[in-house]
Amino acid sequence: MDLRFTTEELAFRDEVRAFFRSALPASIRDKLLANKGLAKNDIVTWQRILNKKGWAVANWPVEWGGTGWTPVQQYMFQEELQLTPAPQPLGFGVTMVGPVMIAFGSEEQKKRFLPRIANLDDWWCQGFSEPGAGSDLASLRTSAKRDGDHYVVNGQKTWTTLAQHADWIFCLVRTDPQAKKQEGISFLLIDMKTPGITVRPIVTIDGGREVNEVFFDDVAVPAENLVGEENKGWDYAKYLLGRERTGIARVGFSKERVRRIKELAAAERVGDKPLLEDERFREKLAAVEVELKALEMTQLRVVAAERNRVGNKPDPASSILKIKGSEIQQATTELLLEIVGPYALPYQPEHDEEERWNEPPIGPEWAGPIAPTYFNTRKVSIYGGTNEIQKNIIAKAILGL
Repeated sequence: MDLRFTTEELAFRDEVRAFFRSALPASIRDKLLANKGLAKNDIVTWQRILNKKGWAVANWPVEWGGTGWTPVQQYMFQEELQLTPAPQPLGFGVTMVGPVMIAFGSEEQKKRFLPRIANLDDWWCQGFSEPGAGSDLASLRTSAKRDGDHYVVNGQKTWTTLAQHADWIFCLVRTDPQAKKQEGISFLLIDMKTPGITVRPIVTIDGGREVNEVFFDDVAVPAENLVGEENKGWDYAKYLLGRERTGIARVGFSKERVRRIKELAAAERVGDKPLLEDERFREKLAAVEVELKALEMTQLRVVAAERNRVGNKPDPASSILKIKGSEIQQATTELLLEIVGPYALPYQPEHDEEERWNEPPIGPEWAGPIAPTYFNTRKVSIYGGTNEIQKNIIAKAILGL
């Protein structure tokens, strides 16, 4: 398998890189370089810049605003986006519910929602996990009972990322309680302004409020908001999760973080020499770089295989990318924590989301966000399907065990 890029592909990468460097507002890039959180408006602003260029939904079919890029071009686009670094287009719409609508939704749903997803006129969130139904998602209990031309939804979702900003939520709901648990689930689109919906924040270990509990009390959802067929939602969820797991690899993101680690370690001194010259630290850094290169090669093999894949069935190799990608992201934050040393200690999580990024630092300017970033990154091996579940998928779908 030839993993070398063609002259045309390299020219495309240069074009993408130049656009990102010129079009991304400096204020947004500076926040990402400093590991600071982005405001909602930052993400909306950047996605609309991409949409004006025609690149916001690069992974979609051309008839719905996509670019028609090859898998290699898609890979390059994502890598350059993460290396810049620039924000990802909002994944809940662009990577998750949008492709599900394109593959399984009605023409009315596509025409109504897809242009608004591309321009981030609608902010979507994901209603999958529940108390007691996370890794075992098929055990979900949120119910949707048909009543005339509506479904009446009752139940609770948890770990709902950025639900405080959301206009819409896509939910897995149980529509047939008598069926086998995977066969009684449907995929509903729910307006977050509907009476009966309550959003309650969950304060995470890093002091943030990006995740929430969402409660549904007799929420009336038009039946036209059912995606595909009733009781087929589990199939649509598997389709969605396969694409989410590939994106979680974030090779470009980890490359940029390794670059930042080297930069900080070269400036931080241990005794009479920079930390980057410490043999023990260099061994740890080299081990991460070797793993990252192996992950990159694996992702390129998956990209190459995309050319020959038929149908909507997700590639089980996405589970490999998810496992190793999340482990490397966590390893890079551990190296950052080693660099920051005792300056990681004076971390005050009791302030609200905006204030906590604006506190005067104790120690170097760059030190403040590192401990929160370390804590927040503990979750990447859990969301999108825990790494333990991914190993089961690999055992069954790839190894045949």
